[in-house]
Amino acid sequence: AVFFALALVWWAIPLTLATYPAIVVLAARDPLFRESILEGRPRTLPRAPRKDRDVPPEQRARWLPRGETRQKVEAALEVHRRTVFAIEESGDVVQAVLDDALAKLHRVAERLVDVAEKRERAAEAIRELEKAHTDAEHREERDTELAELENVLRAADAEISSTFEKLSTLRARVVRISVESGVTAQGAAAELNADLDEMNLHLDALRSTMAPPEER
Repeated sequence: AVFFALALVWWAIPLTLATYPAIVVLAARDPLFRESILEGRPRTLPRAPRKDRDVPPEQRARWLPRGETRQKVEAALEVHRRTVFAIEESGDVVQAVLDDALAKLHRVAERLVDVAEKRERAAEAIRELEKAHTDAEHREERDTELAELENVLRAADAEISSTFEKLSTLRARVVRISVESGVTAQGAAAELNADLDEMNLHLDALRSTMAPPEER
């Protein structure tokens, strides 16, 4: 406004004076501005949708509720990390033999966390159903739903424990392959790859049958 006054463009001064209160009114109606400036609260922005595939399995495991499931998954991921390190620190020949094993190991880790996440959602759904007050007409339906969710829990717990036990032996098998040579090493590597394929198949099959509670 001062610039326009000095430039003798007087018609712009009312426009400027009208614009300023309009900006003030609009800013005061902005919830982010009101919280951070007028009320002094830290500014919070809505979180962007999280893509689990862009997050390492170790970090996703830390998002699980504290308990036995999280402990087992974190222990399995630690064994997974040591096995990957053993492969990467082995010689070029062993790395070439176990080249496919690394990708399969990573898939096992991702799918194990997938199963653990769905297991925890099922456990939460069970707690909600147990707390819900249901009349006699819908009690049978609730009991059926509870039985299905409990079966999901048992299957997930069994698969998580089984995967941990199988992963626990992999590092020793990698070390054994690294000290062997020729046909023996190739045979042991092929057997290891087959076991990893089986683990991925079991985890993938279980993951696909565990429907989220919201879909139920």
